[in-house]
Amino acid sequence: MENNMFNRLFVLLLISVLMTGCRHDKKMSVTNKIEFDSISVNETYHMMGKPDNPNCNLQLKFIYPVKFDNKEVLRAIQKQFVSAHMGEMYEELSPEEAVQKYTNIYLDDYKSLEKDFKEETERSHSDHVTSWFSYYEIFSNEIKYNMNDLLCYSIYFENYTGGAHGAHSLVNYVLNLKTGEVMTEKDIFVEDFQDAIAQMLVDKIAGQNEVENAKELENVGFFSADEIFPNSNFLVDEEGITYYFNEYEIAAYVVGITSVKLPYGEIRHLLRKDSPISKLISD
Repeated sequence: MENNMFNRLFVLLLISVLMTGCRHDKKMSVTNKIEFDSISVNETYHMMGKPDNPNCNLQLKFIYPVKFDNKEVLRAIQKQFVSAHMGEMYEELSPEEAVQKYTNIYLDDYKSLEKDFKEETERSHSDHVTSWFSYYEIFSNEIKYNMNDLLCYSIYFENYTGGAHGAHSLVNYVLNLKTGEVMTEKDIFVEDFQDAIAQMLVDKIAGQNEVENAKELENVGFFSADEIFPNSNFLVDEEGITYYFNEYEIAAYVVGITSVKLPYGEIRHLLRKDSPISKLISD
């Protein structure tokens, strides 16, 4: 009886040891202790203040950081958010002041076209005059990743100022919350990484478009494969690095925005060991 109990205990202990030996340490993810607020704008103005005339419309949603333990870093990233969204001329303003000034300038710029509109209307009786002067601008941002001392966000921008179609773009930023600085590819990759990453991007895009040869990308709206290279427009998360290419950057307008994800497992040999994203990569 005692021998049977001893045997069972021995087996349980052995299983426990084996399970412990097989356990893989998992990277712990920690959410950053940073808080955000937002400002929304939806302003419309009709030429000469007449409802029947063409108009401009500004739609803006701006998410920005308002609280973080490190006050110096907080101020730095607040300036970066404002500058990235509205331009360097606004970076010394508070988010509220910057949005108000941006809105006023947009409306004033549109009002400055009223003289041209009046002249065009008197000279031409075409309905196209209305479409030529119907403008809009939409932009917003979104927090994409907020963990492990990294803050990633995207800015989506769309506008129309007459012509065949509007313009669209997606610009991404990765911030190091230990320093408040924008991370660049040099912070992440080893030296001379460009050619290797470029080839991976080309291969991924070819696969996404179901073509066997990169040269065939030109048949589905892309420019030369030689024009596809790392462009500093990227996001990071716990799975990998995602690059974004905007309209006309590597392809015709009809292709739209192209995104390409590079998993860490495929680019590990190109990553700096002291990179701020190293904590995201499993051993």
